[in-house]
Amino acid sequence: MAGKSLRAKLTFTLQEQEELRRIRQSAKAPAREVQRAQILLRYQAGETVAGIARSVGTTRKSVAKWVNRALAMGPLAALKDTWHRPKEPVITEEARAWVVHLACLKPRDLGYAAELWTRSALANHVRAHAGEAGHPSLAKAVKATVHRILADQPLHPERVQYYLERRDPRFEEKMRNVLLVYQQVALRNERRQASEILSVVTVSVDEKPGGLQAIANTAPDLLPVAGKHPQVARDHQYKRLGTCSILAALDLHDGHVTARVERRHRSREFIALLQDLDQHYPPQCSIRLILDNHSAHISRETQAWLATHPNRFHYVLTPTHGSWLNIVESLFGKMARTFLKHIRVRSWDELRDRILRGIAEINAAPVVHRWKKFAALDEMIF
Repeated sequence: MAGKSLRAKLTFTLQEQEELRRIRQSAKAPAREVQRAQILLRYQAGETVAGIARSVGTTRKSVAKWVNRALAMGPLAALKDTWHRPKEPVITEEARAWVVHLACLKPRDLGYAAELWTRSALANHVRAHAGEAGHPSLAKAVKATVHRILADQPLHPERVQYYLERRDPRFEEKMRNVLLVYQQVALRNERRQASEILSVVTVSVDEKPGGLQAIANTAPDLLPVAGKHPQVARDHQYKRLGTCSILAALDLHDGHVTARVERRHRSREFIALLQDLDQHYPPQCSIRLILDNHSAHISRETQAWLATHPNRFHYVLTPTHGSWLNIVESLFGKMARTFLKHIRVRSWDELRDRILRGIAEINAAPVVHRWKKFAALDEMIF
């Protein structure tokens, strides 16, 4: 009969017990920590050292080691290996800092063809120049050495993270003007009578150029069949039939959409959209357009046409890289989520017709799009 253990009992706080259970069930924690968490939980539950060793597949000596460490240091600290350094490092801190400095430079600045470092290329450069840089400890550095040095730093010289630089010096001013227009429209819509004819109509205009492809199936779609395929089955091959540009103008007062579907996006296509707007709205009102400064919007051809319609159209330009300020983008998102999603056609003309049909469905039950959040505005413009 086994004797009673003289080792002290292991007690946990509620927080420590929950953390040990989480680690024991974790699929991402290191295997050694998962095993140690199992050992400590079993010992705390009253199992013997020999029984724990058989259950987790280790030796009694190992079980006793981690139990004793938990009794001395606490259960969570016992899960981690004690850091130790058997001998002083060969690579000095100055040498490591030099490698980090090289990683922050571009290879082309040092005479190489590459734009970004790879671990191997950086290791080759370190070995070649370590002596002259005064770091002989790196004379035999290999790829793994460089990797360990950079792993201790939040640096990834092999990656590129893109950012957007604001190149419009009048960004804040233009954004403010657009938001003022949205706030004015919101107030007008609240006070407007049902039969009132507006003297100024505000329309949000933009294009979705070349982003939508006319794609045809090479084999017919298979409809869902119980026991075979629960969803629509589609052959992975397809045929490209060209792209189209959607030019859309969203009325911010009643949600009506005026749109065209064209093969190209030039001044003449934009002028055609302006002509549609001119025909749609009463001649006594002026049309205020919120749009970006695309070349088709401000070209000589467009300006010449606008000159033949004095006081009819007024531009409110969004700032450069500020397309998110244009409410019509939400319309394009709605179109992408509804009738444009997974669309397949037999011809480019069919794609155009189905887009226009989808816009007609939107106009049958129009929704007024609103800008929900406004910056602090000091004054209103009416």
